[in-house]
Amino acid sequence: MHEITPEDTPVVRMVGITKRFPGVLANDSVDLTLHRGEVLALLGENGAGKSTLMNMLVGLYRPDTGDIYVHGKLAEINSPQDSMALGIGMIHQEFMLVGNMTVAENIILGMKDLPLVPRIAEIKKNITDLSKRYGLQVDPDKTVHDLSVGEQQRVEILKLLYRGAEILILDEPTAVLTPGEARDLNEILKKMLQEGKSAIFITHKMDEVMEFSHTVQVLRRGKSVNVCPTSSIKRIQDLANMMVGRDILFSLDRGPFKPGEILLEAKNLVMDSLVGGGKRVLDDVSFSLRGGEILGIAGVAGNGQQQLTEALTGLMMVNGGQVFIKGKDHTNKTPLQIIKSGVSHIPADRGRMGVVGDMSVGDNLSMKKYRTKELSDHSIIKRSWVRLFAERLIETFTIKTPSQDTSVKFLSGGNIQKTILAREIDSCGGILIAVYPSRGLDVGATEAVRQNIIKQRDMGNAVLLVSEELEELLMVADKVAVMFEGRIMDIMDVKDAKTEELGMLMAGVERGEI
Repeated sequence: MHEITPEDTPVVRMVGITKRFPGVLANDSVDLTLHRGEVLALLGENGAGKSTLMNMLVGLYRPDTGDIYVHGKLAEINSPQDSMALGIGMIHQEFMLVGNMTVAENIILGMKDLPLVPRIAEIKKNITDLSKRYGLQVDPDKTVHDLSVGEQQRVEILKLLYRGAEILILDEPTAVLTPGEARDLNEILKKMLQEGKSAIFITHKMDEVMEFSHTVQVLRRGKSVNVCPTSSIKRIQDLANMMVGRDILFSLDRGPFKPGEILLEAKNLVMDSLVGGGKRVLDDVSFSLRGGEILGIAGVAGNGQQQLTEALTGLMMVNGGQVFIKGKDHTNKTPLQIIKSGVSHIPADRGRMGVVGDMSVGDNLSMKKYRTKELSDHSIIKRSWVRLFAERLIETFTIKTPSQDTSVKFLSGGNIQKTILAREIDSCGGILIAVYPSRGLDVGATEAVRQNIIKQRDMGNAVLLVSEELEELLMVADKVAVMFEGRIMDIMDVKDAKTEELGMLMAGVERGEI
């Protein structure tokens, strides 16, 4: 993508931007420049201030000090409506769509210049024309909750283009996409750039930075520490070092594979769709998982992975089949019964299911210890113990928080993920079910997550690892099971697995047809 030469006049210039929150200096006199036709990759560890800086550009926050210039003019951006009027739009990591509304309804939702009775036929035609022009391929009549994650992202992009955005900000744009969908996004970006649009994207994937961007800017602890052309970076390792300030391991040391007894077993699990007449979300799923083993679950989002993990952890009921934990039948047991059997769970939706946002970091870390004698005495919580326990986990897992008394909702997404990871690994009683555990984490934190998962395996625990990143599964897992439309297509040893073959299975191609 380095064939495009950005023009001299910046479309966005942020000068001396400073933003403070209670106990946190999120941005410390940061400058940022974006040119027409340029893709700027904004990098930094979790909590480095990337999202805060972008949230000020789109009007969700206001800077304490500093100025923002758009097309050379000083801009007053007090709300997302102000930024949109300036042609700036942001696609957040957590999509801002209404599930029970159609694509067309989501795209026009909140637009103030529409007539009282919108001309829906004309709107749908304009959406279809836009989708064809950029290769976004979305049906305006489809309901959002019926779309895949990749299709939902296309709706978010269409929403901004429909409203006239010339400057797009993408927060972790490929975190939930398959490799194929990520390539499609790259092509979409190229078409936008050819029309003079510009983009800032926040990512932790080093290969995407090298492929997608013209310029790299690195934030560390709220300060801008480096800005350079992407073409000047020779190795991905140099980029990672620039970001975290130390060498990153791109391969992991692990002990020999020594599987023990079967600790978790699924036999012919069936789960019907909640929508009447729909396909089964789990269709005769069977596998076994031994102590000292990591079983990876590969598949495009929405093919039954989440329902499988929620059935295993008691969050959803199955309509048929059995779940055995350490040899005992735990089919359709309650989550508390599953927890007491030794199962830890890192859920896919960290904000909604992984933490209680209004509770402190310390209370979230000790949430699974409330019933133990070391934490409570006749239902009275020992606060001094909670503090010592929380401090130990904060230090061990390098959770960046002003204090353990800070509400967990004020942490960055990556540090919320670290909080969940710390709690679940500490409380693991033999089985760890981890769903997208490194999603949204920087390279340093991702390295630590993977090392912790391998450590659990080497300690003799059984790990079920759900990931959309084939690279992660091939690096960490011992075996890989591929899911498609609620079925397990195949289970194979990692040493025998090939990326192309896994990709075909993820697309629903039967083993004999590959």
